[in-house]
Amino acid sequence: MATLQGNAVVAQSGGPTTVINASACGVIQETLRHDAIREVFGANNGILGIVQEDLFDLRAESADTIEGLKRTPSAAIGSCRYKLGDDRGKYQRILEVFRAHDVRYFFYIGGNDSMDTADKLNKLAADERYELHVIGVPKTIDNDLVATDHCPGYGSVAKFLATSVMEAGRDNEAMYTFDTVTILEAMGRNTGWIAAACGLARRDENDAPHLIYVPEVPFHLDRFVEDVRGVLRRLGRAFIVASEGLADEAGTYVTAQAGRFATDAFGHTQLGGVADLLQRVVEQEIGVKCRYNKLGTNQRNAMHFASRTDSDEAYLCGREAVRRAMAGATGFMVTLLRESDAPYCCSTGSAPLAEVANGVKKLPRDFMDAPGTHITDALRRYAGPLLRGEVPIRIAADGLPDFIRFRRRPVPKKLPAFEA
Repeated sequence: MATLQGNAVVAQSGGPTTVINASACGVIQETLRHDAIREVFGANNGILGIVQEDLFDLRAESADTIEGLKRTPSAAIGSCRYKLGDDRGKYQRILEVFRAHDVRYFFYIGGNDSMDTADKLNKLAADERYELHVIGVPKTIDNDLVATDHCPGYGSVAKFLATSVMEAGRDNEAMYTFDTVTILEAMGRNTGWIAAACGLARRDENDAPHLIYVPEVPFHLDRFVEDVRGVLRRLGRAFIVASEGLADEAGTYVTAQAGRFATDAFGHTQLGGVADLLQRVVEQEIGVKCRYNKLGTNQRNAMHFASRTDSDEAYLCGREAVRRAMAGATGFMVTLLRESDAPYCCSTGSAPLAEVANGVKKLPRDFMDAPGTHITDALRRYAGPLLRGEVPIRIAADGLPDFIRFRRRPVPKKLPAFEA
């Protein structure tokens, strides 16, 4: 069977990661090796850029710029959180854009919602008999995509946060007579993969973190207070990691149950996340000084200490997506298959987009100890290998990293404007 001839679109979606650009690099470099793919377009602002026919020419970028994606954080092509939902008109619009530009290959780098979008687009193209190869490339720091052992992006956020805990933990150890308790809030609204990885920082009982709280283990404020008191009696200080999505047995977020901790001494409403709430609980119930750290988007963009294993696997997923598409595959997401822990070995596979779409892979309960406040050796065996190695960073003359930026030569539009 003859290889399908046409153009390709590469798009990124959702929250950026340290290695999402490594996946894009793998896709772009592999597409340039195949004569059947004549032009390669980037979609400004992800799926929104396709709907708006806002594309740019990736072939116009230098080889050095493309290679530099491996050492550049965030989503260099451009991302968004634009949801198509079930609006068939918007999917039709994407197909119209693809027809107008003879796009026959679509590589979508994203998470759960992105795989759902890719699946629906793949099915629409089949219904309308438009030959289009749609391949998903996994991306999420949350590590919650089903059908894959782990997700590109997770190893790097785990490495950065575990290291941050080690560093801040030593600060807590030095200053405990004044700053007795420190809380670090980790990303993870529905799963505790990121918070749990912080447990890798603890090599003996003196090391932070001393307590870890994840959404998969129902949270109780009274039990939390007793946990902290227990650590204080033993060590005189405490370092705590808490997922932003802590909830009780009913699934109600802790931040919605603030109760008497929801106001300050003057009766003013206190707004904030889990770390804000737990700080007030510690200071009001236990009576010791507590501070908290919220690293925000630094967690997912810390290129300066990215995992080489994570980056290499992200690149592999991007490259493999193109190879599978060129072999005729469509409607699949590339997956990572762990073959062994020691020595660590990983290969690629694939899973139907429909299987991945909108699914959530929870942190297994046996990755946490019986009380649910620290990790087990099972989590260490699972996550440890994903943190290994460092991505080489090009340093500029001013001593800071040198990141790339696309020139973004626009692809001329061929369709009327569409109100997104």
